[in-house]
Amino acid sequence: MPKTRTQYVCQECGRTSPRELGRCPGCGAWNSMLEEIVQAELKLAKRHAARGLAGISTPKRLAEIGEDIEERIPLSLGEFARVLGGGVVPGSIVLIGGDPGIGKSTLLLQVALEMARGIRVLYVSGEESERQIKMRATRLLHSIEGSHSSIIPDELLLVTETNLSAILEHVTRVKPRLLIVDSIQTTYLPELESSAGSVTQVRESASRLRELAKSSGLSVFLIGHVTKDGNIAGPRILEHIVDTVLYLEGDRFQSYRMLRSVKNRFGATSEVGVFEMCERGLIEVANPSEAFLAERLVNAPGSAIAVTMEGTRPILVEVQGLTSPTSFGNPRRTPNGVDFNRLLLTVAVLTRRVGLRLGDQDVFVNVVGGLSISEPAADLAVAAAITSSVRNRPVRADAVLIGEVGLSGELRLVGQMPARLREAAKLGFKDAIVPRRLRKAEPWPQDINIIEVRSLRQALDHALLAVDNSEGGLGDRTP
Repeated sequence: MPKTRTQYVCQECGRTSPRELGRCPGCGAWNSMLEEIVQAELKLAKRHAARGLAGISTPKRLAEIGEDIEERIPLSLGEFARVLGGGVVPGSIVLIGGDPGIGKSTLLLQVALEMARGIRVLYVSGEESERQIKMRATRLLHSIEGSHSSIIPDELLLVTETNLSAILEHVTRVKPRLLIVDSIQTTYLPELESSAGSVTQVRESASRLRELAKSSGLSVFLIGHVTKDGNIAGPRILEHIVDTVLYLEGDRFQSYRMLRSVKNRFGATSEVGVFEMCERGLIEVANPSEAFLAERLVNAPGSAIAVTMEGTRPILVEVQGLTSPTSFGNPRRTPNGVDFNRLLLTVAVLTRRVGLRLGDQDVFVNVVGGLSISEPAADLAVAAAITSSVRNRPVRADAVLIGEVGLSGELRLVGQMPARLREAAKLGFKDAIVPRRLRKAEPWPQDINIIEVRSLRQALDHALLAVDNSEGGLGDRTP
């Protein structure tokens, strides 16, 4: 019998080491190297390598392979179907991650309740009891049916199990078309010596489920825990094993949730679906721009409207800026929903190119609704919100601001401008302050007035409402 050997594996990135280390040399995480027995893993890997995905494989000529499009399983949750690319693909494996309590289990239970009216669904839970899931399902039925009926579909089967071998036996017996595993970190293979949630267990469990999906046409949804940095817990190879990776994002103290696609082999990446968390579960928001602007205070200083692209969808959001004299030696720069480094860049351009004195001002920027904006198209709106707060002059309520701010104070065009402008016009905005086009492109929409400017100073002159001359203009060097 071969001797059993051990190694130390980083639970964050999967880096292995023959000896114990306090800090992982791969990802830099502290106290993440745990001891694992690898002899059983090697035997299991050999068995998988010999079997393959679906028996003996045969090479085929690429020209002879059919181009039949796999028919997707439809979903009535339009926002969820949008992120998946139009529906659930048979034989696909989808990983959904998010912070604890953000609504991952609630969303997938809603999907299970809906799809069980047409196909058989097996929901596997390793974290909650059967009674807990039954109580949540009864509550969620109100949001799906719009009535007070509590009839649960007969084709929805539930089992509380963490042993993957037992789960696979249940799948063989009940033959579902959709399998939901909550969560992948709680499942384990008894052949492996390591504990549930370890790198070895997560990798092998996901590989087994992928093999099941590809060989049988079963659609699999996995729920994954996330680390404190917001990434899927476990080795990065887990995201390579699955076909689609979705993140459920949002502030736990806000009602809105964003389901974002970061990888999708069957659709566009960077798509986003917007939901609102309420007592009856996650309700899809068909017009997120209108929802994000519903509580906007018109003509309030420090407020500007940006148009951001989430996948193929333009969304209008309110960007708020506030400046206050600092009480410390170093002024604070506090962003919420925008990138910290881009905020520093915008503040530096306003100070050097526009003439605002922000060296003794604390600057706070907030994106209303809990949405996070990573693209530079919101730079102009952020700059206008900060300047509006400093000057105490409101930004024009009927104008949107779109553009990237350069270090020389110039404005640069961003992508998909016509789609952004059409969305702004649809919501009733009259003007759009955008960078000047220097090359031919698709014509601007006709139902919104386009104000093209070349520099940030010109954009702010157009955006801020006029005040008495005694208060000074943007050309002054005093705030």
